[in-house]
Amino acid sequence: MNALAQAGPSEASEVLRPPAVEDQSDAARPAPAAQPVGRVIAERLAAAGVRYAFTVPGESFLGLLDGLVEAGIRVIGTRHEGGAAFMAAAATQMIGRPQACLATRAVGTSNLAIGIHAARADSLPMIALAGQVQRPFRGRDAFQEADLVGSLGRLAKWAIEIRSPSSALEQLDEALLRALEGRPGPILVAVPEDVLEKETSPASSGPPVPRVPSAEAAEIRAVLHLMAGSRRGVVLAGAGVQRGNAGRRVLRLAEILGVPIIASWRRPDVVANGHPLYLGMAGYGGPATVRARLEEADALLVLGCRLNEPTSFGYRVPGPGTRWAQVDLEPLRERAGLSAPDIAVTSEVGRFLDAALELLRAGCLEAAPRADRLAAAATDRDAYLAASIVDDHPWSGPGVHPGRIVATLRRVLSPETMLTTDAGNFGGWIARGYRFRRPGTFLGSSAGAMGYAIPAAIAASLIRPDRPVVALVGDGGFGMSMNELETAVREGASPIVLVFDNRRYGTIAMHQTQEGRPTTASELGPIDVAGVARALGAQAWTVTEDEAFEGVMTEVLAAGGPRVVHLALDPGWVSVDQVPHATA
Repeated sequence: MNALAQAGPSEASEVLRPPAVEDQSDAARPAPAAQPVGRVIAERLAAAGVRYAFTVPGESFLGLLDGLVEAGIRVIGTRHEGGAAFMAAAATQMIGRPQACLATRAVGTSNLAIGIHAARADSLPMIALAGQVQRPFRGRDAFQEADLVGSLGRLAKWAIEIRSPSSALEQLDEALLRALEGRPGPILVAVPEDVLEKETSPASSGPPVPRVPSAEAAEIRAVLHLMAGSRRGVVLAGAGVQRGNAGRRVLRLAEILGVPIIASWRRPDVVANGHPLYLGMAGYGGPATVRARLEEADALLVLGCRLNEPTSFGYRVPGPGTRWAQVDLEPLRERAGLSAPDIAVTSEVGRFLDAALELLRAGCLEAAPRADRLAAAATDRDAYLAASIVDDHPWSGPGVHPGRIVATLRRVLSPETMLTTDAGNFGGWIARGYRFRRPGTFLGSSAGAMGYAIPAAIAASLIRPDRPVVALVGDGGFGMSMNELETAVREGASPIVLVFDNRRYGTIAMHQTQEGRPTTASELGPIDVAGVARALGAQAWTVTEDEAFEGVMTEVLAAGGPRVVHLALDPGWVSVDQVPHATA
């Protein structure tokens, strides 16, 4: 049955709760006093791990806002609901538990759509809460009325509307379970304004706990034998590895088997990039060596990765000559219309790796020769490093060289620096030339949504104020979220924003040019980026020459608060794979 048709608990999901404690007193304890639904919902969210809620407030959910504050959840007011949703998605990824965004009725909730889609693409259990028209006014052309579940709910993994005060907690628990079980994903919970103000009984037990699947020993042995028997095996590691905090365990497995590791699209930080078995990131911007290595693999182990279009290079990977195994919460055998792996293992990746390493320690494999695989991996590593040089394009035109900017960032940024990136051709330079030295130091939406990097950097800075946070954004994406710089100033966040400004929607202009079309609607006018940043309360610098950038970054890193660096590029820079031509 379509999830959108469900308004209450589903019989398909088992809710696990902590065992009830038997009352040992002579007299039964009195039932807890009823509380406003807004307070009950907020307390449940806090119990489920919600620490942050991002919102443009609306009169339809004022009772919920009060409850969030009373429950100890930090409420961040943003300049746009899209920014709130991006912040909530980034916070969910960083914290590893659901975080929330809120909006009002049709007009505000519609603006959450881009962030809900981004959270779905990244398998993030973000919670989107929508204040809804009060029940007596429904179906009467009420102010800002819309069927939120039936429309925006299709972007989420699960969507419900709270029917009544008495069902609020039960329905919320069902939604939380749906967000977390199987492949995680965002939920949309609409609450009518009048329901929030009514009273109901608070929770008497903890929030629902989803079952976490584990692999069978026979399945694990089959995977290990597949990889140990390969000549050109490779591990493709994705978001599931990060959710399980399993980067080191993946490296250990790869070392024992003698096979290299490739990161999935937008997961370049899944393992430390300096490891000799790391061969780069699949997808847009990665070096050609990555695609070639995946296509020629005779065995492929896909860990916590969905093999989406970018990661699979347009569904060309795995190739027809590749035997492959997938370990995931929802392997492809459970998805209609997609080819299934030879070995499909339903398991949380961390649990699979723990069991696999234990079996290897127990000697489940005979001493399989791996010298040839390690030698081949070393050759592959050399090819990857050579293909990842981004600062050697000759250039004498105006503006900065994006490859040299990236090379400078590698020198001046500390290993713990968090990077966030937006959509745009500039991102290819980062994907190709930057080296992530620690897992969990990158945020980038696999949905390819413009406007993500600045809100994500603000969330990251709020959550980890001890770390430098650098947002990388084009002038197109900057124009979509520059207003959130004021949010950063007001809330005490300290992101550094680098704006790669070529005065165009570069990716679209590239496609238009490649297809012999005019660059209709892709050419943009100039923005006084530094002036805008200062007007919103941030510090700002402008760089027009490569030689000045390192000195500016030294100054920027020593400063505090929100900081913006305007990098002036010539529009002749198209992408990391195309030699530029001067346009001025």
